[in-house]
Amino acid sequence: MKSLQVKFLVIAATVLVCLYGMIGLPKSKDELVANWNQNIKLGLDLRGGSQLMLQVQVQDAFKAEADRVIENLRDQLGKAQVNYAGMERNDPQTLSEASKIEITVKGVEANKAGAFRQVITENYAAWTLTAINSTDYRMNLKATEALALRKDTVTRAQSTIENRINGLGLAESSVQPSGRTEDEAELLVQLPGVDDPARIKQIIQTAALLEITEVREGPFPTREGALANFGGVLPLNTRLVRQLPRAGDPSAAAESWYLLTRTAVVTGRDLRDARPSQDGATGRWETNFVLSQDGARRFERFTEANINKRLAVILDNAIRSVATIESRISDQGRISGAFGQQEASDLALVLRAGSLPAGILYLEERSVGPSLGADSIAQGLQAGVIGLVAVTLVMLFYYKKSGINATLALILNAIILIGCLAYFGAVLTLPGIAGIILLIGMAVDSNVLIFERIREELRAGKAVAAAIDAGFGKAWWTIVDTHVTTVVSCAFLFIFGTTAVKGFAVTLVIGLLANVFTAVFVSRAIFDWELSGKKQVDSLSI
Repeated sequence: MKSLQVKFLVIAATVLVCLYGMIGLPKSKDELVANWNQNIKLGLDLRGGSQLMLQVQVQDAFKAEADRVIENLRDQLGKAQVNYAGMERNDPQTLSEASKIEITVKGVEANKAGAFRQVITENYAAWTLTAINSTDYRMNLKATEALALRKDTVTRAQSTIENRINGLGLAESSVQPSGRTEDEAELLVQLPGVDDPARIKQIIQTAALLEITEVREGPFPTREGALANFGGVLPLNTRLVRQLPRAGDPSAAAESWYLLTRTAVVTGRDLRDARPSQDGATGRWETNFVLSQDGARRFERFTEANINKRLAVILDNAIRSVATIESRISDQGRISGAFGQQEASDLALVLRAGSLPAGILYLEERSVGPSLGADSIAQGLQAGVIGLVAVTLVMLFYYKKSGINATLALILNAIILIGCLAYFGAVLTLPGIAGIILLIGMAVDSNVLIFERIREELRAGKAVAAAIDAGFGKAWWTIVDTHVTTVVSCAFLFIFGTTAVKGFAVTLVIGLLANVFTAVFVSRAIFDWELSGKKQVDSLSI
């Protein structure tokens, strides 16, 4: 009897814990509904929202890698005193052409060919060098390196987009490969509860490439005027960058151009944090940033040596602000020119999340209305209730009073499943509801195995208590075998499946684990309770 009390205490505790995970401790009906909506997270197909299909422009990463190699190679050839006429790369425009990136070096002096090859061999093992003729050479990225760069670009883009979306508080969102293409350059972004994804698209698409660079000359009213000021040829290691006009700022009503050094003092890679703030004097919103230790040391050395010179803060190849260095600056700075609190917050968000390694192209946008999601929930619940009622009637008709045992196990299975979904923060989708309905049949299947084993033992002439004990013992390994194989199948579905398939797999695994507890532990406890206090039981309603 004491053992039976412990079993029912465990069952009661399990039910209470699961109910607490679902609804907490509500003090009113409204609070109960609010807690339920907060704890049970619904997917895009049930809650409504937006779905975006993105394509990572991997060719941008290949171009950037080639540009980096060209920049470094120029310095290394200069140090090695290897003269050449020119160096350039091709311009792949599509994903299929990305891995065909190549760098051409022309006019290498014949007597310096050995030194040139040595520089390439020692520093660029990822590239294959081919001689076009005696003075011209072609560098091609190796196939293995191209594949690694492609995968790394997509992975980094996916991680960056996830960080930006999660920074907005959209915890139920998901970003994953679409599975439509072999190279997995397409990403599927699902945003439950987002009816107008315009702001999300803007935040995702912002490259957020930050640079702080020394200003040489400017401002100039036009690019042509700036070039004319230098005779049509820019000084070595400089570039012209445009400053965009700022709304509401009369001093910056039109665009202007500045001549900047090509190499940045610090970049977005040196950022440690970024937060929006409001200027106490003007009331304008701006974005403050904090540099890492290494970036702060470089910035401090530079600003100390260049007091009264100007710095430009560049975001995505456009100047956001230009300021004069009045004193040494260590690890903090600010980007002014934001139009409002939201823009300052969004800028801080994308800076914290990091810059995208390549551009993003929007292929498709779909919206699911909340009413359609509500209809899906209603139809799913209706199907579940009909299935549960049908199964209950069959069990009661076929197994008599023992069918009540199976029905209680089914109800407890559902409570444990939904409670676990709430605790784990799992997102319930329409395929998840399908998994729950499927579990009704699978849970009953376990009870049928046990009940049929008990029937066999009773027909063999065993006493009721002995038949129940033998029935549970013999059915145990069959239940374990069927559940383990199904869990393994669900693991593969979760690893290789899309979001919908993953939702189905998660729901099914949790339900299967709950089913082992309810079909074996709970059902056995109910049978033991039925037999308790009776000296002899001659029959069993099964």
